[in-house]
Amino acid sequence: MTDLLAADDELVFAPEGDDDVEHGAAAVWRVLIVDDDQDVHASTELALKGTPILGRPLEFLHTYSAAETVQFLRREQDISVILLDVVMESENAGLNLVHIIREELGLQETRIVLRTGQPGYAPEIQAIRDYDINDYKTKSELTHTRLYTTLTVAIRSYDQIRAINANRRGLDMIVRASGELMELRGIQGFAAGVITQLAALLRLPPEGLICAQENGSGDDGVQVVAAGGKFSGLINQSIRDIPDRVVREHLNRALASGKNQYDQGSTTLLLNGSGRRIAVYLESTHAIEEIDRHLLEVFCTNIAAGFENTALFSRLQNIAYVDALTSLPNRVRFLQCIDERLQGNRKNESTVALVDIDEFAETNDALGHKFGDKLLLAVALRLRDRMPGAIVARIAGDTFGILGEVSVVTPAALSAVFADPFIVDEQEIVISATQGYLLLREADGSSADALKNTNLALKRAKSRHRGEHSFFTRDMNVEIEERVKLLHGLRSAFDNERLFLMYQPQVRIESGEPVGVEALIRWRGDDGRFIPPDRFIPLAEHSGLIVNIGNWVMRLACYEQVKIAAAGFPNVQMAVNVSLAQFRHQDFINQVRSALADTGAVAHQIELEITESMAMEDADFVAGKLNELAQLGVKVAIDDFGTGFSSLSYLQRLRVDRLKIDRSFVKDLCTNQRCRQVAEMVIQLSRKLGLGVIAEGVEEADQAKVLLGLGCPDAQGYLYARPMEPEALHDWLAERRARG
Repeated sequence: MTDLLAADDELVFAPEGDDDVEHGAAAVWRVLIVDDDQDVHASTELALKGTPILGRPLEFLHTYSAAETVQFLRREQDISVILLDVVMESENAGLNLVHIIREELGLQETRIVLRTGQPGYAPEIQAIRDYDINDYKTKSELTHTRLYTTLTVAIRSYDQIRAINANRRGLDMIVRASGELMELRGIQGFAAGVITQLAALLRLPPEGLICAQENGSGDDGVQVVAAGGKFSGLINQSIRDIPDRVVREHLNRALASGKNQYDQGSTTLLLNGSGRRIAVYLESTHAIEEIDRHLLEVFCTNIAAGFENTALFSRLQNIAYVDALTSLPNRVRFLQCIDERLQGNRKNESTVALVDIDEFAETNDALGHKFGDKLLLAVALRLRDRMPGAIVARIAGDTFGILGEVSVVTPAALSAVFADPFIVDEQEIVISATQGYLLLREADGSSADALKNTNLALKRAKSRHRGEHSFFTRDMNVEIEERVKLLHGLRSAFDNERLFLMYQPQVRIESGEPVGVEALIRWRGDDGRFIPPDRFIPLAEHSGLIVNIGNWVMRLACYEQVKIAAAGFPNVQMAVNVSLAQFRHQDFINQVRSALADTGAVAHQIELEITESMAMEDADFVAGKLNELAQLGVKVAIDDFGTGFSSLSYLQRLRVDRLKIDRSFVKDLCTNQRCRQVAEMVIQLSRKLGLGVIAEGVEEADQAKVLLGLGCPDAQGYLYARPMEPEALHDWLAERRARG
């Protein structure tokens, strides 16, 4: 630290006599800490307690909010540095305070160091451009050494600006130059701006200036990033490629010594910033006077932070707009590109496509995420190579977006991309992709609307078959709007108790004796018409509302079972349908247990129906859940049995009590031999596994007769009773008992 201070102190600054007169023998640098965390105040003051900077002690002042700071600065304006927390009352509190300090209070000399406790958070480019912010650091960076260095740089800047304000016209030019430089994007643009501003500051033409950035060690790590005049052809080349030996020596000497070099006929300035050093060489026809050197020191002090911020913004922009894995534009950038097409004259000639890799999750699970990443990279490279002139972006995990000419972005072209195998880790892998398309001439609204509509087309293609493609049509939007309206209506119906249950009896075929009832949810709309369950149940499942609805159905059905038993039918069991989302919910077993306990329902008289596809989904998970239900005493039936692709060995492992023959087989039982064979197979299977069996959808006496002949004892359907409300159900049960 001693060497560092010695090196720094070699820089000569403007006289401080006026400041000493103002403060007397006890001259201090007044540092205002603005932070809503008391610990930050204490730790900052402790870190620098008793440490002088530029020969003066520090006096720490404290405020804890933006509002308090404004009032304080209206009274106390002789502040050297403000250490300002970015996030206080709100996320923008710090930046808003900068605006007030600079614009309303007019404190242009005070240096502001932004600090944040949120790694990765950075002020937006526009804020840095518009306001004079001296530095930006995370609080974790500001150790004693870093804090000392940061304050030293800031106080130097403050002291110089105060001195220059008193007697030098160059300050206006420096401030203006800093503002203009902040508007430039990227290191090269910023560096070129530095050359222009230095030339203006020293009244020289912008020629003979070279800016070299140190990226590594030795000459190989130093590149020319901006140049003017006779050196302009050297941009992006190594410093050792500079033909003029004297220029090379001056640049290397400045980089090696870490100091500005004032030589006969030239000046080499060093800009230090976050791990990189930048040397600026300029040829001058006249000697640099002392006052100009002071101006150059101020310029370098201010502009070093600008280089650091520019590099930070470049990295942030890269993160914001570029996909890290594939280096393709990401979703945000893709949306910007669509907006540009929508607003330009190429809208009618452009197509947006979304390409989703089929079964990518399964590939990831089988071969590992590293393999999956390599596959995504291979797909990205091929899409970019095979789509000439098109913009290819990675929109999500395994979904790519393509924007290009109508003649280029076509189903045939994109399908051809996946026609050949991909080579990953010396393995050939064949994949397909499902595609959704939108012709931009049919697009209304913003890029977000266009991407949403393209995604609708992709979903439509997925609903058909993998590897398919679909173009967006306006009826898709109508369909979505209807679904959204229906979902809102469903939420309202559930909240306002407009959903209700009806019950369909289950009987012994031979005697007509009631053996159970199935609880069926119904929804009557505001207009009095029924909304079919096959319309609103899928919506409830996709939205997650089915978990609450299913729990409500279970509790109401259990309550009804108790009433039926109390009415003299203790052996009539209650069947309740369970959705996949409900079955997989972590509280499902607790919900069943709670429903039984709260209603007093008899567990073995409750039968939960799960679909065949649910039963076959995940062997260990499903078996575990069914075992827990069995421990509660609850029965389980597999609904729609025979419609899927059941594994008999798998079925044998599951603790289920009954199979339910699907209505699609019962409907054509008497006329279709294959339906009869499936029904017979299910009945025989249930018998061999020791399970019960029931047929649903029985509407004709002939169907019941065939089922009984095949060995199916129980049935449910319009032949016996339609679904009915509780009061009608009790009347129906009473009537059956009277007949018996």
